[in-house]
Amino acid sequence: MNTTKKIGYGRVSTIKQDLEIQIQKLKNYGIHENDIFMEKQSGTKRSNREQLKNLLQHVREGDHVYVTKIDRLARSIIDLNEIVSELYNRNVSVTFIDDAMTFKAGVQRDPLQTLLFNTLASFAQFERDLIISRTSEGRIRAISNGKKMGRKAQPETNIKRALHLYEERESNGMSLKDIVKLTGVPRSTIYYELKKEKKTKQ
Repeated sequence: MNTTKKIGYGRVSTIKQDLEIQIQKLKNYGIHENDIFMEKQSGTKRSNREQLKNLLQHVREGDHVYVTKIDRLARSIIDLNEIVSELYNRNVSVTFIDDAMTFKAGVQRDPLQTLLFNTLASFAQFERDLIISRTSEGRIRAISNGKKMGRKAQPETNIKRALHLYEERESNGMSLKDIVKLTGVPRSTIYYELKKEKKTKQ
């Protein structure tokens, strides 16, 4: 006989955001950390979310999946309905903690609850679309005002110092992370300059 499990899923959109609050909420529901699937990935597309794929492969009939909020599972109303329906059809229950909503496997879905779910999902998608729209408008406005978009150019002295520290890292004991922090030159810029320097020497 299979033992049913509580399984959690946590997600933030960028690497700078912290998953700790979501993890703690899931733990408070009795979910072991080893059974929490976490990722730092945009919720706009289902295809690029490896931990969600792993969760869907991991769950078994009778399991119960917990997510802190509807928009943590996805920000597209289509993706949300597909994911929840897939779990429901596999006899897996789903609970959205902050939204106080549970889709219990084996129990006929309440039409009013489904309506509320779709309404909340629509708001999540609307919020995402609004952010994208505002970002695009801001970018267009900045360009029309003559502002150059992209990363701020690094002073040549900083780049030279970063490259020198990188070349001497064996003797100075500094990691790439240390060099980035000390000089303010992004990792990508250092790699770009090293690549450019290598081509020049060839």
